[in-house]
Amino acid sequence: MESHSVIRAERLGKRYVIGHEVNREGYKSFREVLSRAARNVTRRSVDLMRGRAIVAGDATEDFWALRNVDFDVMEGEVVGILGRNGAGKSTLLKVLSRITDPTEGSVRINGRVSSLLEVGTGFHPELSGRENIYLNGAILGMTRREIRSKFDAIVDFSGVETFLDTPVKRYSSGMSVRLAFAVAAHLEPEILIVDEVLAVGDAEFQRKCIGKMSEVARGGRTVLFVSHNMTALRSLCDRGIVLKAGSVRFDGSIDDAIGLHLADTDGAFGTVSEWTWGPDKGPRGTDLRLLRVGLSGSISPGPAFRSDEAITVSIDYDQGAAIRGMRMVLQIVTGNGDVAFSSTDQLIRTQSSQRPGRYRSQCTIPPDILNWIPYMLRVGCGIPGQQTIIPMTDVGRFNVRGPANRTAPLGGAVAPPMDWSLAGLDGEAADAHGSAVSLSG
Repeated sequence: MESHSVIRAERLGKRYVIGHEVNREGYKSFREVLSRAARNVTRRSVDLMRGRAIVAGDATEDFWALRNVDFDVMEGEVVGILGRNGAGKSTLLKVLSRITDPTEGSVRINGRVSSLLEVGTGFHPELSGRENIYLNGAILGMTRREIRSKFDAIVDFSGVETFLDTPVKRYSSGMSVRLAFAVAAHLEPEILIVDEVLAVGDAEFQRKCIGKMSEVARGGRTVLFVSHNMTALRSLCDRGIVLKAGSVRFDGSIDDAIGLHLADTDGAFGTVSEWTWGPDKGPRGTDLRLLRVGLSGSISPGPAFRSDEAITVSIDYDQGAAIRGMRMVLQIVTGNGDVAFSSTDQLIRTQSSQRPGRYRSQCTIPPDILNWIPYMLRVGCGIPGQQTIIPMTDVGRFNVRGPANRTAPLGGAVAPPMDWSLAGLDGEAADAHGSAVSLSG
């Protein structure tokens, strides 16, 4: 049966008005301060009367989060949406989910839409998990009988049965995401929209989510999926849309989309061995921001390291308040977007709260682990099972080259040393080290 378009975006645009403080340190008199304040009050009053957003700051400018976006999504397609942070991915999903209206252009959607965009989206904090399941089903137009038929499956998938009658404002971020995804995926929408919020869940839950989205897609429903996990995108999606600066840069096969996205990432980050951020920049979260991430080799200064040397990773951060149970996480990611391995400092931390201050978390990658390929260093932090403080963030790229006595790399994300031996099956034979090994006595 021929499929038909369920989502059509035509010349879609979304504009925001942002404010700026102009020459704040340049006030020279009390009169100038009063004059500037009076102008701001007048401007905001006019904006209020005209129905425009009230924007803080002395001056405003238009920012186009999306501009001239055109695409069609057919029934049953699974589409991955890629792009660097700030490319417009989340704004696009909010427009498609009818959370915000486009400034220009149009979107036509045929079918019931269920979306999971942010932790707690669609939940009333004062209602219990049970009540929110029925509330979300009613919003989707389902009858109470239809919701009841899916209720047990939702609770089982989410794993929050013990807290089902607790207000969701008491839930951790991980619990909220588990319940929200279970509701979104089990209430049989024609179109399922999922943002990177799945990164809040643990690895087991993420695998369950990917499996459920595959099941939804096999049932002929449409899935739009935003993720920085290239492995998940490649396994789930056939088509990819790459956004850049609010516009569609590429629309085609998922492999080509991933390749283009990673090439853009290479150009954006370059290859260095140290990344620092000023006071108002860099990755940050609630009460914590990164100051510096550095790499140093036991032989080479970087950014190109030898595979047979140890590489030390240093993560400096500023913690503004006491945090209990926090862990710092790093990932080493291949050029294809696959996570080679992850590591955390959780085992060296105590369960007591870490006091405010500046800290350095440091680990060493042993020699003869990394392959002779480019890698991306990714860093994040959070409280396991409760809160993501800084989501996993691409910091920068570095290269690994082989030692002088080897000529070519082998395939794979890593190349750890393995113990090999060589023996003859019919008698004595020299092993790889030149010694004799006999299997026949």
